[in-house]
Amino acid sequence: MSRQNYTFTSESVSEGHPDKVCDRISDAVLDAFLNEEPEARVACETFATTNRVVIGGEVGLSDQDKLHDYMGRIEEIARACVKDIGYEQDKFHHETVEVTNLLHEQSAHIAQGVDAAADKDEGAGDQGIMFGYATTETPALMPAPIQYSHAILRRLAEVRKNGNEPALGPDAKSQLSVVYRDGKPVGVSSIVLSTQHLDEALSSADIRAIVEPYIRETLPEGWLTNETEWHVNPTGKFVIGGPDGDAGLTGRKIIVDTYGGAAPHGGGAFSGKDPTKVDRSAAYAARYLAKNVVAAGMAERCTIQLSYAIGVSKPLSIYADAHGTGEISNAAIENAVGQVMDLTPRGIREHLQLNKPIYQRTAAYGHFGRDPEADGGFSWERTDLADALKAAV
Repeated sequence: MSRQNYTFTSESVSEGHPDKVCDRISDAVLDAFLNEEPEARVACETFATTNRVVIGGEVGLSDQDKLHDYMGRIEEIARACVKDIGYEQDKFHHETVEVTNLLHEQSAHIAQGVDAAADKDEGAGDQGIMFGYATTETPALMPAPIQYSHAILRRLAEVRKNGNEPALGPDAKSQLSVVYRDGKPVGVSSIVLSTQHLDEALSSADIRAIVEPYIRETLPEGWLTNETEWHVNPTGKFVIGGPDGDAGLTGRKIIVDTYGGAAPHGGGAFSGKDPTKVDRSAAYAARYLAKNVVAAGMAERCTIQLSYAIGVSKPLSIYADAHGTGEISNAAIENAVGQVMDLTPRGIREHLQLNKPIYQRTAAYGHFGRDPEADGGFSWERTDLADALKAAV
């Protein structure tokens, strides 16, 4: 039997964190290519440091002659991301940062495994294992520690960008230690928040006075008590932030991107990868299936694992674990999810409508636990499979 009384901690990082700057640029490049061609192939990596952004990887269009035209837009895309995030530091400024574009054409050896049967069942873009998870502990069916860590930073970004809190900078991290009683989240034992600030005269106490009202309005009522420990900018001043303070790299915040450590992660990063890469698309499908299992009332918690081999269309395995909370057996869940959704790479893309420029918005504050959007963004957060799952049992 799983533990019922414990404390669990998750962290989030803001859009201005060096790694998230890189995720944002990589996904912006992906969106630009998908906007040109829904079947574009993109595997884009970004590195950022003081006064420098380096973009590499491979891209492919059906008309490769168009690649040259798009290469001239990459620098513009990167600068637009840095500007929107809010960096205007002396050593990391959207106008003056040096952008190096090293993107090149996709490897033919990789393409052949995916394209060999494009008129029938295309193969997965790589081997790997992917996990999805859902739990009833929050309305979004996400683990509470990561969901509220994200929510705090999203709120601080809002008030920074709308001018209400001009002293805050783009780079920030939050961490919540959530107390569980009888398996349910009931409070926060400690909160850690470090945020960049633009006024060097501000102390840690000054920063706490700025951020505390927004944190209190974000967390559920009663979760913060006199017993809650606060650590706001515990190292003191935090003026130099972003890639000038610490180098950034695409794909280095995979636990922040998913479940905050409350559920397994297959290991593959998401940002900068087009949806033929099952690292991304099958992880979205696994979350979609797990969320619908929970939404259907089949379990209070559910983990789904999928596995793939490069060039092979169908998943090698489907695994489900309801963690002892299931109304039906794990085997019955596995059978049901395999019936209600085509889990080939093309089937996933078509079901979730993933061949759209919807990825830049996923680059910060989590890929999961967000609201589905009218243009297809966060389609994997829908719960429209719940009835089909119940009928398949």
